Amino acid sequence: AHQWLGLAMETILNLPIENKIFYAVLVFSWTVYLWEAYLAYRQRRIYRLTLQVPQELGKIMDTDTFEKSRLYQLDKSNFSFWSGLYSETEGTLILLFGGIPFVWKVAGTVTARFGLGPEYEIFQSLSFLILATLFSAFTGLPWSIYNTFVIEEKHGFNQQTLGFFLKDAVKKFIVTQCILLPVTSLLLYIIKIGGDFFFIYAWLFTLGVSLVLVTIYADYIAPLFDKFTPLPEGELKEEIESMSKSISFPLTKVYVVEGSKRSSHSNAYFYGFFKNKRIVLFDTLLEDYSPLNKDGEPETDTLTEDKSKLKNKKQGCNNPEVLAVLGHELGHWKLGHTVKNIVISQMNSFLCFFLFAVLIGQKELFMAFGFYNSQPTLIGLMIIFQFIFSPYNEVLSFCLTVLSRRFEFQADSFARGMGRASELCSALIKLNKDNLGFPVADWLFSMWHYSHPPLLERLRALGSTKQD
Repeated sequence: AHQWLGLAMETILNLPIENKIFYAVLVFSWTVYLWEAYLAYRQRRIYRLTLQVPQELGKIMDTDTFEKSRLYQLDKSNFSFWSGLYSETEGTLILLFGGIPFVWKVAGTVTARFGLGPEYEIFQSLSFLILATLFSAFTGLPWSIYNTFVIEEKHGFNQQTLGFFLKDAVKKFIVTQCILLPVTSLLLYIIKIGGDFFFIYAWLFTLGVSLVLVTIYADYIAPLFDKFTPLPEGELKEEIESMSKSISFPLTKVYVVEGSKRSSHSNAYFYGFFKNKRIVLFDTLLEDYSPLNKDGEPETDTLTEDKSKLKNKKQGCNNPEVLAVLGHELGHWKLGHTVKNIVISQMNSFLCFFLFAVLIGQKELFMAFGFYNSQPTLIGLMIIFQFIFSPYNEVLSFCLTVLSRRFEFQADSFARGMGRASELCSALIKLNKDNLGFPVADWLFSMWHYSHPPLLERLRALGSTKQD
């Protein structure tokens, strides 16, 4: 065995550099997948073995909700395992059988039909992108359908019909292409003509594009998929405006988005730059607006106990709880978390473009993935950003997850400083129930994956053992 291992190592060391790169990418990809699978296995054991509400959760979660959340998360974890295995296998087969150079060649054949030869690399790159995203959309569609119409449907979250879902998928694909193709063509053009410092111009361009997209997304892109209406005049709107004014948040508009047409999951966010901020509330977050509550109100002759049970199942938060959730979100703004995340993102983007400029001339990188006679810029971007940077991306992702948890605790503390600790605790418990979040987590899975701290940790930090 020792002799065989030595022979294998010698064979690997004698491989050409491009082969070493290719196998290193495959080995690292599967190493990450196996690590993720191991973490998911640890968490699935928690779902399987934690059959009773732990004593410390007795005041927070009833047995029925606990069991529902356990089964929901177990189904999601099992689905994630199989879809992840498929995705990893598909990616490996694409690399082993030369799928990337094959699609590039097909893209060249397509552009050639329009009289455009290899010198029109940008047009071939756009054809390649369309073909690659079409392939990804078709192979991912069955998994997406199963997730929506089996898992989410089974656990009461899906609100879509199949026709709505497919129409939405087509619309998303078209909108994505309308953004992706012109942005990619301009980026490739900048890299081509940018000279020795093209990475600076490319970074500035992507920075500009990201700022524009963030600015226009909620006003022009999101309304293509969901209905946004101004929050009506009333007590809630007045309270939101008053709270925003108290911390100098430059609020201009408050919207309610009709998320209930798609899912019963809830959310809230703000967007906009400088003196033009907007807040968006999902209708499923608002107890008074959620259509699901209108369908499930208790009848007048129901026993008091049954009324209580139905009331506990009522979706969304009351006004004080909504304000507490917004206090948390505004805390992210006041404490500079949004700006810090943008700065970190752009520093990372600049570093990646700089390293791309250093590596793009290495023909072995292209040869490793089947490009022996050409070095297309788009393929170089894909190889370097997706494959070569993957170890760095994994480390960065973990660091950002740790930072995100820190930011969440700070935002909770900010809401507590506004005198809304009790309401925030109540809102977190309700949202955990509405979304069937499972409050027990394996420590290693939680450390690696949870960008938000687990419910119990947040409640402890807020200094509350509030009963539901």
